[in-house]
Amino acid sequence: MPEKVVLQSYDRSKIDRSRLISLDLETLDQPTFPLLHQEARFLYVLSGTGVIELQGKSYELRPGALFTMLPWQVSNVTAVPEPLRFYTVIFNLQVFTEFFTLFPETDGKVPDYIDTVARDPIFYCDETQQEWMRDFFVRLQREVGLESALREMQPRPLASLGAMTMLLTLAVQSVRFRAAAGQKKPPQPASRDLSEVLRYMYNHTSDKLTLEGLARTFYVSESVLRRHIKDMTGLGFYDLLNEMRMSKVSGYLLYTNMTLEEISEAVGFWDASHISKVFSEYAGMPVSDYRRTYQANNTLLRKDDGLLGYRLSEYVIRHYSEELSPKAVAAHFGVSVPEMNRLLLIQTSRNFEDFLNYVRISRAGQMLLETDLTVTEIAAAVGYANVKTFNRNFFRFHVTTPTNFRRTTSLQPGRLQKEEQ
Repeated sequence: MPEKVVLQSYDRSKIDRSRLISLDLETLDQPTFPLLHQEARFLYVLSGTGVIELQGKSYELRPGALFTMLPWQVSNVTAVPEPLRFYTVIFNLQVFTEFFTLFPETDGKVPDYIDTVARDPIFYCDETQQEWMRDFFVRLQREVGLESALREMQPRPLASLGAMTMLLTLAVQSVRFRAAAGQKKPPQPASRDLSEVLRYMYNHTSDKLTLEGLARTFYVSESVLRRHIKDMTGLGFYDLLNEMRMSKVSGYLLYTNMTLEEISEAVGFWDASHISKVFSEYAGMPVSDYRRTYQANNTLLRKDDGLLGYRLSEYVIRHYSEELSPKAVAAHFGVSVPEMNRLLLIQTSRNFEDFLNYVRISRAGQMLLETDLTVTEIAAAVGYANVKTFNRNFFRFHVTTPTNFRRTTSLQPGRLQKEEQ
């Protein structure tokens, strides 16, 4: 049976939840319990030695090691022969990835940084590279401060952009260090591993995830998968899915002005009332208080083009009933259609057309249950030019016709969309 893990908070900073990046200097002199991370992390070792497990694989920690952990991976320091001293950077992977994909290589290919570190999370710097790293972390500390210092940073112009730029510099430099050392990507695993279940769930939170469907994806029985998730996290499948969705809800609350109804569409909830209740339990305060408390610090950030994924999804959710085309929406935001699709895939796991249809059909389902409008009237109201196209898309999402859906489905407030608990 897998050892039960400690679920870490999705707060990047205990001081200011709205921060995109936090930095701390930590020491460790004994092994840890397994930790399930809800946020991405860089760990850079200054001194000491140890062994860390990530997704069940062991890696040596020594001075100069740069270690990367992605959301919903499990880490466990299993041995500490010499006390470890290391920097930890916790950051918003969503925003980081959006920035990273904005600048393709000269051959047009998008940098595959996340895939690289997912396969091979550790790199060992030589002496010259360690000098660069030490200087970098001194500069990063000046930019964002140290969490453990418990000091409020003085406001700086373009602080969020400056911090994210430095993080991207670290990523770019680490790629170049790997290339200089000739470090190759490990081969892609031939089949799915149960250790990747949690990351798969996180990447598909806006989908209609079910235990049955996930079991089919990983070629195991529902009982085996249910037990694996319970043993790993102490949570049931839907409780864990809610936990993951809440971390994304937090981002929408901080970096957009979307309503709860609109956010519920983006993260896979049926309605705003359920999302409000669940989020209040997780955050310890009502949604309105959370947004009022932390969003004020991000006025500048919410205007920054680095958050295009949030802004694109917000735009689609607010204008779904209009005649939207990929070309027109991409032009509105000053990006190409492929770039827009990449950003939406990162944010919602759907490209523009799939996300637009998803929002339209979700709203149509509500209207079928809450109004007496005809199918033709609803099709027009949610943005479809004809009933035939509406029916085809409705069947794709619900595997039934609108008429049959209205006849056989009842609205259950507070439930996830069409999921059996």
